[in-house]
Amino acid sequence: MTAPAAAATVGDMTRLPAAPVRRPLTRRAAAAAATVVLGLGGVLATAGPASAVTQADAQAQLQAAGIHASSSGGCTTQGNPTCTSYSGIRQATIDGARTLRSASGCALTVTGGTEVGHAGGTYSHEAGYKLDFSRTTCLTSWIHATYTYTGVRGDGAALYEAGSGNVYADEGNHWDVTFYSCGC
Repeated sequence: MTAPAAAATVGDMTRLPAAPVRRPLTRRAAAAAATVVLGLGGVLATAGPASAVTQADAQAQLQAAGIHASSSGGCTTQGNPTCTSYSGIRQATIDGARTLRSASGCALTVTGGTEVGHAGGTYSHEAGYKLDFSRTTCLTSWIHATYTYTGVRGDGAALYEAGSGNVYADEGNHWDVTFYSCGC
């Protein structure tokens, strides 16, 4: 019979590294850390949720700003491509449209919202980032005079970018606007 293995002696043990010494932060490092934490808290507090807005709430907010909708089907059903729906639109998109109306002074008519029938993607109509607006002389002139022409999209639409990062695509009979932020 063999004897059980003997416990390792101190000489056989693998030595672990010593725990790091924790030193207090200098005043400068503590201030910098506090600034970062407060800054992040401010960003989180002001960013707000990216939650979707109901059809009724979006419609009320846009109408209060003087922005109306038009659809070939005369309806708001999201599952019908002839309707103009706001169901599931982002609050930042509504705020961006309201800012556009106020800044441009132009009458705005929404002809496309979150209803089916638009191209998909992360920043799409379906995801609540886009609205289509009727093409008017006022809106077109204002976009051309105010925003930076950035080239042509793959489908041939001329692109204009606002300082806010929002993108305006001239699709011929309407403006397709991607609202990344609530600015115009």
